[in-house]
Formats: sequence, C-alpha cells, structure tokens
Amino acid sequence: MSDFPKFNCKNADDVLKAVKEYDVSFIQFWFVDVLGVLKSFQVTPSELEGAFEEGMGFDGSSIEGFCRIQESDMVAFPDPTTFQLVAWRPTEKPVARMFCDIKNPDGTPYEGDSRYALKRMTEKAAEKGYAFYVGPELEFFLFPNERETTLLDRGGYFDAPPLDLGNDVRRDIIFALNKMGIVVEYSHHEVAPSQHEIDLRYQEAVKMADTAVTYRVIVKETARKHGCYATFMPKPLFGQNGSGMHVHQSLFKNGKNVFFDPKGEYNLSEECRHYIAGLLKHAPEITAICNQWVNSYKRLVPGYEAPVYVAWARRNRSSLIRVPMYKPGKEAATRIELRSPDPACNPYLAFAVMLAAGLKGIEEKYELPAPVEEDIFEMNEAERAKYGIESLPGSLNEAIEAMEKSEVVKEALGEHIFNKFIENKKMEWDAYRTQVTEYEIKKYLPLL
Repeated sequence: MSDFPKFNCKNADDVLKAVKEYDVSFIQFWFVDVLGVLKSFQVTPSELEGAFEEGMGFDGSSIEGFCRIQESDMVAFPDPTTFQLVAWRPTEKPVARMFCDIKNPDGTPYEGDSRYALKRMTEKAAEKGYAFYVGPELEFFLFPNERETTLLDRGGYFDAPPLDLGNDVRRDIIFALNKMGIVVEYSHHEVAPSQHEIDLRYQEAVKMADTAVTYRVIVKETARKHGCYATFMPKPLFGQNGSGMHVHQSLFKNGKNVFFDPKGEYNLSEECRHYIAGLLKHAPEITAICNQWVNSYKRLVPGYEAPVYVAWARRNRSSLIRVPMYKPGKEAATRIELRSPDPACNPYLAFAVMLAAGLKGIEEKYELPAPVEEDIFEMNEAERAKYGIESLPGSLNEAIEAMEKSEVVKEALGEHIFNKFIENKKMEWDAYRTQVTEYEIKKYLPLL
C-alpha cells in the first residue's frame, strides 16, 4: 500500500507529468447525471493535453436530466485537482480518474451539471465569507448478489467477528480509499444484519461530493472482488433499519468555526442557531433531493432510527438534527448533524440544498425553537402538536409536491435541474404507484 502514489495536482502540467511518470494507460473522465449516477468515458494520454485546453465533446441527450436531442453537444473539462489513480485496477499500466465540469460549446457552465450547482452555492457562501464543510456517514448492505437479499452475517451495532463477517471487506475498502487520498475516521458494523458504515473525515463540500461518489464506486468494486454485492439502497430489508447518510456540517470563516461561541447557549453561535432553524424550516422542501427514490420513504418511518420528525436536539437521535456535545479544546469540531438523507442521493445536489436552507436561515435570522430531548417516536400526535413538531413527507409524491413550491430549492439547483429532477421523479412515482405488488397479491387475492 505504501508504494501506491498519492497526488496533489494543481494544474494540467502536474497531471501530464504524473501520467508520463507512472505510465498511465487510460484516464477516466467522471461526472454524474441529475440523479447522481456516475457517468464516465476514457481518454488516452495522447488526448489529455487537448482535453485540458478544449475539453472533450460528447452527446448529452442520452444523459438523464441533461438536454434535449436538438441541443445535445456538451463539453467535459477535467479538473486537474481531482487526478488520482484508481485503487481497484492493477498498478501496472494503471488507470486514473478526474472529475469534470460540464460546459456548453461556447464555454459557459452547463446549467444541468450537478457539480456546477454545488459550486454555485458554495461560491454564494464564499461571498459572505463562509466555507462549507461536510462529513457524511454512508451506510451500505452486503448481499450475495444484486438479485437477492440473503444475509451475509447476523451482526448488529459495533459487533466484532465472528458475528461481523464484513470485516475483511471493510478493511480492503479503507485501504482502497486511503490509496486515493481519502481519509477515513472509523468503520464498524451497523445496527441491521449485513449492514456496514465507514465514516469519512470532513472536508470542503465540492471535494466531499467528489469523495462520496468515489466512495460508492470503491465500496461496490471492493465487494465485487470479495464475491459479494454492496448496495446503497435505502431500505432493502423489511423490518430492519435502512441505510442513512447522516451529514455533519459546519461553516468556517477565516479558518475559524463559525458555529462555535463559548458564550452561546450549548456553545452555539447565533449564526449556527439560524442555520439550524433554516434546515428545520425548509426540511420538507429539500427531502426529495436528500431522499430521491420511492424506496427512500420505506426507511423514513418511525421505529427504525430514521428521523421523520422536524425537530433538533443534542443527544436525542429521534430528532432530525442532532448537535453533538461540545468538547473543550475541540472548537473546530462544533457541527450539526442532519440525519434524514440517505446514501443513494445525488451528493452534489443534497449538499447544495442543505447549504441553501441553512444560509436562508442566517440571512432571514430564523428563530430556533427549543431542543426536544424526549423520544419523539414515543409521543402521540397531540404531544407532537404541543411541541410544534411537523413530519417529513411520507412518500416520494409528497416530497415532490413540497419541493415544487420551494423557491429555496429552485434557486439552489437552478431552473434546469429543478425542472428535470421533478419531471424524472414524477415518472418514477407513476411507474411505482401503478405496480401490483407481492403484498397486494398475498393480501387481497385470497380475500377478494
């Protein structure tokens, strides 16, 4: 592992030099469609210099959420700072990858590029002096293959071998992540059988979205090498916890954590309180982006640790937002944790709408309600009403309805992505609601 090179390329010349020095055979150009699905094409080293100067043209009409057939020309410009050798390919004649910014033929940024949407939001934050940092926890399940959900182990939360049989897979995933310069904080078996989590060190949002996409590829490729299948499907098993992507987030200004205030209640600054209030107020509107699949709403139900109620707390894990307790001397670690997103979302769009909601709270100075430390899952409807606790949307259809009315989300994503995303999700909901399921056959066929 020690001889696997890590790169810190700053420009095209650095990349060209590295490609030559390490005898790189192909360079994969990566970008995602509107749903966050990775798209890629390979170029040879001889094409690389031209790609940096003029980009590489491709047909965007076949990419979900990109463009119509009559305006299909797109150009991918590689970002040299994202150059790394891919860890799952042989080290002899290695393959590298770079993330791309998608542009129109005239060189302007393409409105349908998810990475551009997040960059636009982080630039808006930067105009106010803020740098946006995130640290997601992406959970996943390991199964024998993509067609069956047979359990590979019966382990539970923090279980060790022999109950945890995914230890070797996680170990190799971490080695592969480290090879690509991705820092892992820790890993463990999750609550459900066959479920695992690897936590990444927080970093700037655009870099972290790139990292999250890379992480998903590495997890799947490593599992495949072990003869099993990794899935980020939010709820593959009935009666068990689903997979979440809790997102820790904070704002920095001039290298200092804006969320920390030694004199503030719970050591939280006014800006942090307004930011949390923004996330709470706009939570229903951003849910379709953070939980974008029909299956996402099988996870967002009471009783399985997934938050469905719009409230915040310090210790209470039934709340939507948790503020980890402040530790003296750890001012930089002051953060908030949004617990509703799942790991099958488009991380660029998810981080963009979170930041948009939080910044709106700061701009409008939203008032933060009192924390709710009681177990919200145990409350009845009247008790929740007393605290003013609302629920997140209960289905993809409800989430899309909430998103459609949201100026915050529309502004964050831009009109193109906003409309294309909604159009895609309405089609998904229609396809789902017209299905006749196994549940209906078992329940109604003998009865009716």
